[in-house]
Amino acid sequence: MLLDTASLYFRAYFGVPDSVRAPDGTPVNAVRGLLEFITRLVHDHRPDRLVACMDADWRPQWRVDLIPSYKAHRVAEETPAGTPDEEEVPDTLSPQVPVIEAVLDAVGIARVGVAGYEADDVIGTFTGRASGPVDIVTGDRDLFQLVDDARERRVLYPLKGVGTLQLTDEELLRQKYGVDGAGYADMALLRGDPSDGLPGVPGIGEKTAAKLLAQFGDLAGILAAVDDPASKLTPTQRARLDGARPYLALAPKVVRVADDVPLPDVDTALPRAPRDPEMLDALAERWGLGGSLQRLLVTLSE
Repeated sequence: MLLDTASLYFRAYFGVPDSVRAPDGTPVNAVRGLLEFITRLVHDHRPDRLVACMDADWRPQWRVDLIPSYKAHRVAEETPAGTPDEEEVPDTLSPQVPVIEAVLDAVGIARVGVAGYEADDVIGTFTGRASGPVDIVTGDRDLFQLVDDARERRVLYPLKGVGTLQLTDEELLRQKYGVDGAGYADMALLRGDPSDGLPGVPGIGEKTAAKLLAQFGDLAGILAAVDDPASKLTPTQRARLDGARPYLALAPKVVRVADDVPLPDVDTALPRAPRDPEMLDALAERWGLGGSLQRLLVTLSE
């Protein structure tokens, strides 16, 4: 089981009231909410291995070099010139992230982030290397591109907390979007994604993109159809796609998750007991983690 950790703690932050606080009054709603999420996921799905995948770089420069608008609107206004971009996040969430990391480390849950890559890329690389079934837990639809029934790769997409999950397989993707996992990235880059600063092809929305992929197979097939006067593209579609060639030449590298991240050698086995009990006790007392942490530890021991 691979966790898109930032996606989950953002959901925890907005789903758990900020009245959930440490003894000194510091909000810990994201910390405790994430612990509750992990407890529920382990209890319901019983993974043998678990990795909390992290954004070591939420806006990698190599993606920005290809498409400068990539996530540009999310850059915090106060980011100093000449320094790495900082993502604009709620004031009371940022201080909770180091606490989350410390607690995961003390519990013994593998936590992996790699410089120059997003959590999506870490997830994509783990998924590609895994020899058995993989469940990816994320609120980010971009990772639907990794769904592969033949290799038993599915996405658990939270609809409400993590108690109600959309089990995303290829059948669901075909029903909902008209594409399979392999086609999802091509559909996404054609339609664009304002939340990621991806312009897409003007006039090509989700349904049109799905129809083009059904007709021509993949992005390469669509571009071949642009060059083929006999293809059944409308004049408007042909003109729009032809005009978007510079974007379409670069977008696949940006939209598709990397599968070649240099992953560290980590023990991904689900821990049965805390790796650092003393540190965990100190963190529990300092941050008032209470029942949220205890429920996780009991679930792991079972």
